[in-house]
Amino acid sequence: MKKIVVIGAGASGVIAALKLASKGHAVYLLERNNFIGKKLLVTGNGHCNYWNSNIDIKYYNTDNLESLAKILVRKEEVFTFLSNLGIYPRVKNGLYYPYSNEALSIQKIFESQLLNSNIKLITNFKVEKIIKNTNGFICVSADKDISCDTLIIATGGLAYPKTGSDGILYPWLKTQGLKINTLSPALVPLYIEEDFSKKWAGIRSEASIRLYIANSYIKEEVGEIQLTKEGISGICVFNISSLVSKALTEKKEVIVSIDFLPSIKDSSSFLLNRINLLKKGNIEQLLYSLINIKLIDVLCQKIKLDINLDINKISKSKIEELANLIKDFKVKISKVGDYNQAQVSTGGVSLSEINPCTLEVLKVPNLYLCGEVLDVDGICGGYNLAFAFISGYVVGDSVND
Repeated sequence: MKKIVVIGAGASGVIAALKLASKGHAVYLLERNNFIGKKLLVTGNGHCNYWNSNIDIKYYNTDNLESLAKILVRKEEVFTFLSNLGIYPRVKNGLYYPYSNEALSIQKIFESQLLNSNIKLITNFKVEKIIKNTNGFICVSADKDISCDTLIIATGGLAYPKTGSDGILYPWLKTQGLKINTLSPALVPLYIEEDFSKKWAGIRSEASIRLYIANSYIKEEVGEIQLTKEGISGICVFNISSLVSKALTEKKEVIVSIDFLPSIKDSSSFLLNRINLLKKGNIEQLLYSLINIKLIDVLCQKIKLDINLDINKISKSKIEELANLIKDFKVKISKVGDYNQAQVSTGGVSLSEINPCTLEVLKVPNLYLCGEVLDVDGICGGYNLAFAFISGYVVGDSVND
């Protein structure tokens, strides 16, 4: 029987360990914190959106979509595995949460499953280095060494470093000849460097946003946008942040165009008709019920339009300028939120370095990787936890005597 060590008792590591234990393997699960699933507890503001009804490669960012597709094909049996552990879902718009609406309940299920298995959980074990020899691997901490035949690394990326994700093992993986794509924060707010952002702070608005990188259109997202004193935030912003983060790392210009009236196609005709309807009033009154009052001031400032100007005195060209700005408000992104704000990190070990059917490292036999340590990150909606569970399961199911 092989001696197997799993480093990291987060979502992917726990699932890998439980799957291995169900097959009768001798499993050691090493966790640097004094309890498991620390990052899991803060997922989804403590509610834990752990799955989505439509797990598909189009919702992920990675350097190898073909390999990712081969990993995600196991999703149905992984969901069954989770259900058999005792996780009962509450489903809302395709998003899966524990019925209790508490991340803590999933963490407690994992704790009890580990307690009732033959897995040896060792907490407060920080692996500072790994030694590879002819017999396997030695995991070295400050005061203890543990050897094994097979090693599984599930240590996460760089997001939420206070939970223990600090990338400590990336340097060792690099010494094994693995390609590690540049890491940067993802699912984060975006920052701009313009004074008007202080005026629009606190606004929430339904909008569509379009992402342009190096003058090329990339993608569009629709949803609620949050305007902050630093820039823009909200789920639709988070969903483009991985692409933005990578682009800024590569020193490329990033522009986000905001459409504040996505349901209105011809905003110029709409405003002209509205002027005819109202017959009197000023610019601010023209935009009442359409645009947040604080945002009206920002829009008028942007095109040097007097907010108190009588609507009957505004030129058609100025109305068109205002209408175009409402539909195409461009902001230049200067930076993204840091790892303390990031829900995940983008980048990591390239999927080209692993066998996508087993997640064994091609260059290092008996070494497996799962979870966020790999270069896979998803948009909001349970995709990142789903990948952690799926990849952990694939590893656990792949290791054999």
